[in-house]
Amino acid sequence: MKKNRLANKHAVVTGGGTGIGAAIAVALAADGARVTVMGRRREPLENTAAKLEIAQCVNCDVTDIDNVAAAFTKATAASGPVDILVNNAGAAATAPFYRMDVELWRRMMSVNLDGVFNCTRAVYEDMRNSGWGRIVNIASTAAVKGYAYVSAYCAAKHGVLGLTKALALEAARTGVTVNAVCPGYTDTDIVREAVSNISEKTGLSKESALAELTRHNPQGRLIRPAEVADAVLWLCRPESASITGQSIFIAGGEVT
Repeated sequence: MKKNRLANKHAVVTGGGTGIGAAIAVALAADGARVTVMGRRREPLENTAAKLEIAQCVNCDVTDIDNVAAAFTKATAASGPVDILVNNAGAAATAPFYRMDVELWRRMMSVNLDGVFNCTRAVYEDMRNSGWGRIVNIASTAAVKGYAYVSAYCAAKHGVLGLTKALALEAARTGVTVNAVCPGYTDTDIVREAVSNISEKTGLSKESALAELTRHNPQGRLIRPAEVADAVLWLCRPESASITGQSIFIAGGEVT
């Protein structure tokens, strides 16, 4: 199999310190990309960057548009223009709708949707001008269906999918592709926190709480971060130039 298909490409992965983001950073670096991992917490970023051959870590709060602009300026100064952007940073907070306050709603929109806009805005014009680019948004099966108690998260992820499809049409003749990868419940810190919350609020054991999540997956398991990373890597390669505006589901056959 041909390797280093992303040689001389600069990839930025937001939320790149842990979980899916870290797995994506490893996959892109293994295929030759120079990788910048971005996130709010320095230690996880440094831990991920240390595993990569050519990498840097840059602190970035994707909800703050000025902070995003500064972070991408720093990344570009060190590693060149951004060729690949993976919008992975996100958060999932749970609450019954009748108990949800405006702060939770706005936080879910800011992290999961505004963050995608802010980071994409930082790279899109340069990609258009260069005639090549890959934007991959990590959405969720929650981008196409509803789950109880995460209505704000679902609404934000639906927005990510709408943005993906619209921008893909605008960019169709520019050499820039825009796609979304939609994992089901994945073995990450977010899901482990969800299991703990379900257990605490319902009295279920953690094993039973996990079973409540995995029952959505016909394979009866959590998705592995590396499986999501493999799909992202495929979309970023040069030979995927005709794949744009798509939603790739990594969900074990979950009906969406």
